[in-house]
Amino acid sequence: MINVAVLIRDNGAFFELGCALELFALSRPEFNPWYLCEVVSFTHGPLNMPGGLQLSARQVDSLDEFDMVIVPGWPAAGAELEEQHKDALLRFYSVGKRLLSFCSGAFLLAELGVLDGKQATTHWRYADKFKQRFPAVKYVDDVLYVYDGRIGCSAGSAAAIDLGIEVVRRDFGYRIANQVARRLVMSAHRKGGQSQFVETPVLERADQFSEALDWAIKNIRDTIDINILAEKARMSRRTFDRKFRSTFNMTPNEWLIQQKLNVAKGMLESGVNNPDKHKPGQYNIEMIAEQSGFTNAVTMRHHFRKSLGVSPRQYQAQFASG
Repeated sequence: MINVAVLIRDNGAFFELGCALELFALSRPEFNPWYLCEVVSFTHGPLNMPGGLQLSARQVDSLDEFDMVIVPGWPAAGAELEEQHKDALLRFYSVGKRLLSFCSGAFLLAELGVLDGKQATTHWRYADKFKQRFPAVKYVDDVLYVYDGRIGCSAGSAAAIDLGIEVVRRDFGYRIANQVARRLVMSAHRKGGQSQFVETPVLERADQFSEALDWAIKNIRDTIDINILAEKARMSRRTFDRKFRSTFNMTPNEWLIQQKLNVAKGMLESGVNNPDKHKPGQYNIEMIAEQSGFTNAVTMRHHFRKSLGVSPRQYQAQFASG
């Protein structure tokens, strides 16, 4: 069980709070172990939220009982925080525990100094202000999140879910992270950065593009010709390639490789085709390569090393136990 605290304040960010609760507080009895999540505050009494809503949260002065703390938003202009509460956060981080910020929550982590010398991000609207106030932080433009295993910062609003899914993946593996993502009706991993979502119009009606992608995922074991995929989307190849680049910031072929890697990672993590789960090196790599759509194990190993920096067996040794 991983104990999670969602630290809220008066006039906090309600959407980011909702993301944290949906990811970590929602009961998921089918996953065991899972997270035990509680909303807490350094402030006594009901907290005012947008729309005239008031919330009650347990007041705490210490965070020692938790394993991970999430800050779902913080005033970009800064906000007063008592020294004892700053000390509580710094003590929490100093013993090796995790801090996550959603959207403007990165401002609190930066004010504490824990982001100095580290990569961080926040909503694109606050980027210039953040960089001016915290020059010691290595600000990263145009990403959905950064996460090094101990500190994570998401970009604006919905990118909180992207960061949360990555945290779930590292804690419990690809298979469970993918199940959570599917229930949220989103991709387990969105490629690209914030710029793809700025002033991007919503389609007036559903087209064949997403249906073509669904077809590709269902038939990932087969050799998929990009021209046929474009035909299924009812687009010319040129338009199809442009659509892919603007939507995913990658080519159709790169996207297909990512889908194949996702299938292979899921099999490696779940123990499929492993005659002895206590001996991770015994996986039938050739069979996994075939079922995930790679032509052979050599090709799969190449793409594992190119994309992930490790071999399939090294990946399995790292994540299968989770």
